Amino acid sequence: MKTIKNKYIFFLLRILKDILRPIQYKISNDLHSHQLSEYYFLFYEKQMENQKGGQRSIIFDKKGIPLNPTYIDVKDKKYVYFPITIGQVGLAIFHTYLKTKSENDKERFLKFVNWFHNNADKDSFLGVRWMTDVSLPQYNNPGPWQSAFSQSRGISILLRGYQLTDDKKYAEMSEQALIPFTKPVSEGGVTSFTKWGLFYEEYTAKVPTLVLNGMIFSLCGVYDFVRVFPKNKMAKKIFNDSIQTLKNILPKYDLGYWSRYNLCKADWYPEIDPATIGYQRLHITQLEMLYKLTNEEIFKEYPGKFKEQDNLRNAIRMYRIKYKALKKIGRL
Repeated sequence: MKTIKNKYIFFLLRILKDILRPIQYKISNDLHSHQLSEYYFLFYEKQMENQKGGQRSIIFDKKGIPLNPTYIDVKDKKYVYFPITIGQVGLAIFHTYLKTKSENDKERFLKFVNWFHNNADKDSFLGVRWMTDVSLPQYNNPGPWQSAFSQSRGISILLRGYQLTDDKKYAEMSEQALIPFTKPVSEGGVTSFTKWGLFYEEYTAKVPTLVLNGMIFSLCGVYDFVRVFPKNKMAKKIFNDSIQTLKNILPKYDLGYWSRYNLCKADWYPEIDPATIGYQRLHITQLEMLYKLTNEEIFKEYPGKFKEQDNLRNAIRMYRIKYKALKKIGRL
């Protein structure tokens, strides 16, 4: 059983990991070509070996598909198929294949392509979705839940599978996976309609959760589709809308000394939920990637601000507030 004592230990271990072993990704040099090779951020299989979720590492089923350990506040399940992680591991294997060009690595990657193809939730109104069958206690969502981040991962994997095999079924499904971006969360889609514009949600709930890193990751798959099919109007509109929203909303994530993890305004949620050190640095890398992708000055300005904020004094201030935030949502 996950005890209160374990929760505090978990919090302390997360701080130590943040400080001593933060995960940082390199940005690909190729962000625009029609042929999809490296993903926007370089994922490596070795990074996946000890990836934590909750208090345990990911495990793999008989086909080599990862299962995520559930987070510390989930009581009814220990492991779950998590499309976001499955996509990331799949992309890491694709990066291995790009180096080796071996038939074995190609087949390992195609298992992930087929997982997304075979595990899609199909609907005449919503197109294709990849649901995560676990609760989200922090956002009062009992699950299963849809996610723009999951959609993005599925699209990125399927399109690479399409270009690798020339099998059109993968391209057709990736186009169907764009449809949830056009639907509100309340109707089963992944979009919150906010005063800043359309926001694509990593975590869907009755209220907008507005997780910054999830929004940025979500547009990577959409832009993959634009690169492969540049005449597709739906994909271009989804991508352009997301960039405009980020330009409008990005200043709201700046606390002056640190960045926010999200902008959730639910009455049960903390007023301020700051990013951890790992997410602060991820925000920096993501925004630097967006500047390379779009040449929009705001995506050059804010990484600079967030880098200046990244010091021990501000980190201590952040963790004091983070502690209170985790207490309010029941994770401590």
